[in-house]
Amino acid sequence: MSIDLSQFYEVFIEESFEGLDAMEAELLNLEPGDVDSEIINTIFRAAHSIKGGSGTFGFMAIADFTHVLETLLDQIRNGQRELESQHVDLLLKSVDCLRAMLVAIQNDEPQESELAVELKTQFQAILDGEQPTSPRIEESTEINDSSDTQSSSESQSVITIWQILFSPEPHLFKTGNEPLFLFEDLEDVGDITVRANLEKLPDLTHLSPEDSFIQWTITLETEGDVSEDKIKEVFEWVEDDAIIEISKKAQIEGLGDGIEEEAEPSTQQQTQLPTESPVEPETLDTAIIKDKPAGEAVKTTQVKSADKAEKPASTKSESGSIRVGTDKVDSLINMVGELVITQAMLNELGESDELDANKLAALREGLAQLSHNTRDLQESVMRIRMMPISFVFSRFPRLVRDISQKLDKQVELKLLGEQTELDKTVMEKISDPMVHLVRNSLDHGLETPDERAAAGKGKTGTVTLNAYHQGGNIVIEIIDDGRGLNTEKIKQKAIANGLIAETDDLSDDEINELIFQPGFSTADAVSDLSGRGVGMDVVKRNINALNGTVEVTSVPNVGSTFTIRLPLTLAILDGQLITVGKNVYIIPLVSIVESLQIDTRKVNTVGGGLEVLRLRDEYIPIMRLYDLFNHHDAQTELENGLLVVVESDNEKVGLLVDELLAQQQFVIKSLEANYKKVDGISGATILGDGSVSLIVDISGLIKLAGLKKAGKQGLDFDKPLSEAV
Repeated sequence: MSIDLSQFYEVFIEESFEGLDAMEAELLNLEPGDVDSEIINTIFRAAHSIKGGSGTFGFMAIADFTHVLETLLDQIRNGQRELESQHVDLLLKSVDCLRAMLVAIQNDEPQESELAVELKTQFQAILDGEQPTSPRIEESTEINDSSDTQSSSESQSVITIWQILFSPEPHLFKTGNEPLFLFEDLEDVGDITVRANLEKLPDLTHLSPEDSFIQWTITLETEGDVSEDKIKEVFEWVEDDAIIEISKKAQIEGLGDGIEEEAEPSTQQQTQLPTESPVEPETLDTAIIKDKPAGEAVKTTQVKSADKAEKPASTKSESGSIRVGTDKVDSLINMVGELVITQAMLNELGESDELDANKLAALREGLAQLSHNTRDLQESVMRIRMMPISFVFSRFPRLVRDISQKLDKQVELKLLGEQTELDKTVMEKISDPMVHLVRNSLDHGLETPDERAAAGKGKTGTVTLNAYHQGGNIVIEIIDDGRGLNTEKIKQKAIANGLIAETDDLSDDEINELIFQPGFSTADAVSDLSGRGVGMDVVKRNINALNGTVEVTSVPNVGSTFTIRLPLTLAILDGQLITVGKNVYIIPLVSIVESLQIDTRKVNTVGGGLEVLRLRDEYIPIMRLYDLFNHHDAQTELENGLLVVVESDNEKVGLLVDELLAQQQFVIKSLEANYKKVDGISGATILGDGSVSLIVDISGLIKLAGLKKAGKQGLDFDKPLSEAV
């Protein structure tokens, strides 16, 4: 019977990616010369889990590569080797290499690469070229050179003798595990002697080559501070498929090189040690023997839950979690969307007067309950997709570190609002634009240490990533304390490129917005980090595709701030139905400030024919939707319509509509995917009567109507939206 392992491969790869993320995050916290043992242990456990899993599934290229990486980590965590900056760099490159090897598995491509071979060579050069010195030997040297007043505890070395009983279940080989690999891993911990027990081996007529019948007794001799947990790590991938008993048989404290040599049993002595007693205490007459009671033999399976809780690769919370495929969540969301549409249809039926009073009352009561349940279900389902933005922020410490080193700049990265949640779909699509903006801040925004000192700043620049909720949106800020944007240089470049005329009177904010024009750049040379500005228009386009906006503010010699505003979800929208003539549109509720009847006495016309309403202490520009949408059957007199005041990008405008209808939830359908992109429209939805209604994009409408320049150049209403459609 064949077994489909593809689903197990997927889990292994996903957990390995999580483990690599944990390794990278902890590596960035390491300081050369000042090693935090907890950080090193976390990195080591993640690497060990990846090695064990890859060996189980036969991905030997990954297992071999991780083994070399693990050896260096083991020497560092045991204090046998000082951590250097080159070690951190090499380990970070190894994380990248392992990611690439995992992607190769996903694409059915060869795992081994030139990079992997090169990195293994570098690891081996470090391991071979600079032999690690045992702390125990260093301490012995200090004894010979120091005074007799030093305490004896500082000069003592410890040798521990362990006995391990390894009894695999018959099906062990079918799990992909090989005992010989385990023994090789044990050799990294200490000197071993392995003895096979063949008592359970059947005769040839009953022998199955796919089953394991051999028990193993292992004598392990370790030096220094080696805990039982470290030995258990070797067997963690087979603990469910074997009986494993580990017991400490003896602990020997020596007082110098001569004693250590005498305490180490020869090869002949090792082969003669009986299984039941690997070391006879009386033969070690130069050592101090500390026997451990037999009760200290522990089955690894008894501490399984404790070991698992320490694994950094796991992202499960204390309350527990399950893995759900994105396609299943998407399907569930689509079903909820259809339920919302069904509810809207039933609401239409509930408005009918053809039913008798009792049935109508019962129907409306049921509809009220359905509405309540639908809302609860929708909110619960949407929470499944919501993830903290820390999943995006986590990639930037490495990015900032690498780029700042390349540019010879000193940079501090601050992360704020990491627990702010947004939809997973939005998160996946916002990562690349953010990377480009951060690269731009590092490359063009922040000065070199000398330039900062000359400007009266600290030599270390700061890049801050901040996220928070505002209404129904998430706001992401990329802030740097660098030189700021040079508005005069931007303006002259824009004039040279024909983007604006010399006579145009633009504010600083309007000039700064020009950096998002295609191909715009003030860079004098091409940079392989953030390019020549060719990506800023792509950044803006990608964010706009998410129904979001991006804007920049800057103060010379103080810094720049890029602000991204995005909807929390792209699936369901709370909206206000409005009519323009016989057509029904939807305005997102989060954009609406207020609705009112117009007092024409407070309406004035300014330059360019722009109508503005004086509302309390503000002047609100008026947009006649029937003009933009080219609907000739709509109300054209201000006093006969309603004004819906909306806000986008901190700018308020008033939309002239005929009538306000109901407020309800709508399932957002992509107009671009089903038809084409339309300026001023963010999507469409199906109403309860089966008709299609368009969702108004407030920011897009403002730009379409030219309100950004209305106060200076006047509005151009000659291009109605219907022509774009």
